[in-house]
Amino acid sequence: MALNKPYQAYQNNAVNTATGGELTLMLYNGCIKFIKQAIKDIQDNKIESKNTNIQKAQRIIQELMITLDQEVEISNQIMPLYDYMHHRLMEANIKNDVSILQEVEGFVVDFRDTWKQVILKTRQKQYAQGEHV
Repeated sequence: MALNKPYQAYQNNAVNTATGGELTLMLYNGCIKFIKQAIKDIQDNKIESKNTNIQKAQRIIQELMITLDQEVEISNQIMPLYDYMHHRLMEANIKNDVSILQEVEGFVVDFRDTWKQVILKTRQKQYAQGEHV
């Protein structure tokens, strides 16, 4: 257990010092990780573990839904997609369906990749304006 403490401290520090955009990126990455693990769990017939990992992915989607800024126009388009992914995860859990998990994973990867680009563009803009972060 002691071997994990430096890594755990690093992870905690990364979360505590992350910007809002970086935290969102971490959520997307975590969701992808849990979906991939749930796919492996189904293939290995580890039903309890599959259930746990899908529920973790669902909680991340719920967190993304809760933190979505409703004042921003694009939120009206993103919310139904989050809702769809959340329901598809439930369906995948009930049916033990890898193809549904792969579908949701594809959506989350697209969101994550788009979000990465937003962060990069924001940083480039800040540096161009002399706002070193």
